[in-house]
Amino acid sequence: MTGTSVLQQTKFFSPLADPPESPELSLRLKEQECLSLLKRCKNLEEFKQAHAQIIKWGFFWNSFCASNVVAACALSDWDSMDYACSIFQQIDEPGTFDFNNMIRAHIKDMNFEEALFFYYEMLERGVEPDNFTYPALFKACAWLQAQEEGKQIHGHAFKLGFENDLYVQNSLINMYGKCGEIKHSCRVFEQMDEKSVASWSAIIAAHASLGMWYECLMIFGDMSSEGCWRPEESTLVTLLSASTNLGALDLGKCTHGSLLRNTSEHNVIVQTSLIDMYVKCGCLEKGLSLFRKMAKRNQKSYTVIISGLAMHGHGEEALRIYSEMREEGLPLDDVLYVGVLSACSHAGLVEEGFQCFDRMKSEHGIQPTVQHYGCMVDLMGKAGMLNEALEFIQSMPIKPNDVVWRSLLSACRVHSNLEIGEIAAKNLSQLNSQNPGDYVMLSNMYAQAQRWPEVAKIRVEINRKGLNQVPGFSLVEVGRRIHKFVSQDTSHPQCESIYEMIHQMEWQLKFEGYEPDTSQVLLDVDEEEKRRRLKGHSQKLAIAFALIHTSQGSPIRIARNLRMCSDCHTYTKLISIIYEREITVRDRKQFHHFKDGTCSCRDYW
Repeated sequence: MTGTSVLQQTKFFSPLADPPESPELSLRLKEQECLSLLKRCKNLEEFKQAHAQIIKWGFFWNSFCASNVVAACALSDWDSMDYACSIFQQIDEPGTFDFNNMIRAHIKDMNFEEALFFYYEMLERGVEPDNFTYPALFKACAWLQAQEEGKQIHGHAFKLGFENDLYVQNSLINMYGKCGEIKHSCRVFEQMDEKSVASWSAIIAAHASLGMWYECLMIFGDMSSEGCWRPEESTLVTLLSASTNLGALDLGKCTHGSLLRNTSEHNVIVQTSLIDMYVKCGCLEKGLSLFRKMAKRNQKSYTVIISGLAMHGHGEEALRIYSEMREEGLPLDDVLYVGVLSACSHAGLVEEGFQCFDRMKSEHGIQPTVQHYGCMVDLMGKAGMLNEALEFIQSMPIKPNDVVWRSLLSACRVHSNLEIGEIAAKNLSQLNSQNPGDYVMLSNMYAQAQRWPEVAKIRVEINRKGLNQVPGFSLVEVGRRIHKFVSQDTSHPQCESIYEMIHQMEWQLKFEGYEPDTSQVLLDVDEEEKRRRLKGHSQKLAIAFALIHTSQGSPIRIARNLRMCSDCHTYTKLISIIYEREITVRDRKQFHHFKDGTCSCRDYW
């Protein structure tokens, strides 16, 4: 019935076949017909016609009918919030149901501040909120990061006796987590008399929003140990993110298994999360296999696989998939090009990198952001083109930020160019950088040059500014548990056996011609102390622990938070021969796959 309105389709004006016995019953049936009509409206125009009929019959002055009119309009997908507000204002005494619907509707339309204003109006009019009011309000506070308002509303809910309502508690956990108040989230969770699967999902998501990945896994372990919860899909996706960030492949595989058991078909978001987990946990082939099997790929899917290939140093393969995406006609955005340029950088494809950078501007009309310029500086810096990188920065049409200068400083550190390194450090200082790593990099360059007075000055400056350098650490997964090691670590319960294993490893390394690269110890100490410090690097401790606790021939996977030093790189290559192990190390920027004495980076990192 194309071209006809909902009123015509439903024969609104037709008489009833069997008129009821009383006018009162007739009106009641007409009212039900009007309300039914509201639910079938497909657009605002049809709704206005139905609304007009309700006013004509005098049903709007019935509070039940008026509430349904407001709800139908406010919660629709017709972009009708202004009209809904005008209807709401015509209600003399709106009740809790009306206010709840207006609050929910504003949140649906992302008008979070308006939702809070309606709550304040609700209180001013003396309308008492109920347990359906507060979950929506806490969602608004979470989006606005309005923790003070959230705490006040929490107080209101407590006074009204809703502190033990399950939905209110779950919303509080979510709100405090998104506002960065994880202690409050945990307190609400711990005080719950009764938990639901949504409660566990909320507390896991709260930790995930703050990047507390290890804690996510611990909480999921507690959830699983209770044996009565089937995790939601969103929780499993969060666990994939946790596994991805921790480099915990076995845990990621378990999560994949749970997804296969609990869901019959994975949507594009879940499939993309799985690809991301596998490539960032070192299983590039599995990630590629999942990507190739996807029935439908989107921009995000391509971005994840291209960025993953970049991290593994497979620049040429990344460019092939980039070409496939262009041929498929999918839109290319600035985020995808960050992955493409990173792939060129990690693989040393300088010429191709410049071609992609130019194509991004000329073919796709994407204006380079500071991230793209940073990738180009990294591309040239890795290739040792430090003068060209400096000229490139000085010719940028936008002001270079700390990331761009830091990228140049890092390249100067690798290529021992103190002159340009000082220029980069000076610009970082002018940007008022509070990153202690910048000072440490410059300090290390001075130490390499044996300029100890300058080293001392920088260390004094670090202390004066109260900057705390995050210590380097390595994570290794053994027996589905993540073990963390820092340099010179003696805190592990098996510390003695780990250092005994280090001693055995070094004894065998001597037969392979290994000589510790003491130039990597940037301290004014004697050679013996430098050797001792090299022995205790976190990566070496993690490898030793894995060799003790894993079977012969099984792969070792390590994730670190800082760039690998050249001594650890040489050391790990030789260990892969001696113990016949494949060792995968993910550092701050890329993967290193060690096998048979070689590394996938081809010593270019």
